[in-house]
Amino acid sequence: MSETQKLMAAVIGVFVIGFIMVGVNKQKSTEEMESASMIRAYSSMQTMANQKCPKAILEETGEQVYFPTSTQSDKETYLTLKYEGESGKFKKASCTLRLAQGGISELIIDDKVLVNKPEK
Repeated sequence: MSETQKLMAAVIGVFVIGFIMVGVNKQKSTEEMESASMIRAYSSMQTMANQKCPKAILEETGEQVYFPTSTQSDKETYLTLKYEGESGKFKKASCTLRLAQGGISELIIDDKVLVNKPEK
């Protein structure tokens, strides 16, 4: 084998090893995939709650709400948004969304329970 062929083989070997190293490093661990899944689930739960809760409060009270005053969640199964009325049509509202049910599971406006779907 000539010196040129040896050099070409060495360069090709370096490229092959580089591609293998990049491929191995791109594989995600189980923990990384689980945490990414939890983040996506929480994000979708927040998005759903921010769409459904203000609409439900508007239908019940006639007052449009935009931003919750507080939020409670275990970041896995439920999200509760609490609102305070501004124009006097209601004082406080609480809207709970459970991921397993896929919608509003509890809506309370001024201590009056309007929606109460028990957990399955």
